[in-house]
Amino acid sequence: MSQASPQEILAKPAKVVHDRPPMLAVGVMIWLGSELMFFSGLFAALFSIRGHLTSWPPAGTKLDVLQSGIFTIILVASSATMQYAVWLVERNRRDDAKRWVWITFFMGAVFVANQLYEWLHLGTRWYTNAFGSIFYISTGLHGLHVFLGLVAMIFLAYRMKGISGGPGELSAFQAVSYYWHFVDVVWVGLYSALFLLK
Repeated sequence: MSQASPQEILAKPAKVVHDRPPMLAVGVMIWLGSELMFFSGLFAALFSIRGHLTSWPPAGTKLDVLQSGIFTIILVASSATMQYAVWLVERNRRDDAKRWVWITFFMGAVFVANQLYEWLHLGTRWYTNAFGSIFYISTGLHGLHVFLGLVAMIFLAYRMKGISGGPGELSAFQAVSYYWHFVDVVWVGLYSALFLLK
């Protein structure tokens, strides 16, 4: 087995490691704590409404569990692609990281497009009954959070236009990844509560 030459060792990108947690990442985690409380209240309202309905969803409401399940898998998989982008940035592979950010962006955009499709084709409206109200409020607020994550990814890609990254580039990637993982986990809970629990 041949050993790598000193030039090859120096050419390999070293992993970027922070000596302490970046303030941006800490701030995002604190902010996500408040978002967790916000969505906890939303889930409390959802289960309160569900507890007062005789059937869930109400008769006449047809939810496409399979289609939503497929797009749920796409959204959850986008967490892995986002984390891979962070892994690449940590190793100074910026071009590869940018490509995976755009892959994650595309997966998130496809999910939002499906949400809009469901909104337009769901027989129940937000004013029809309590289920319709909580469905549109919860999926709408979650969709807004996904959209904001997509905007953040555009800024990440724009930030990577230069040849070399700035000192805060890794922190920005980590912060966006924390946020993206959060909205993915929230959607798994919403999908389970709205589509799967009968």
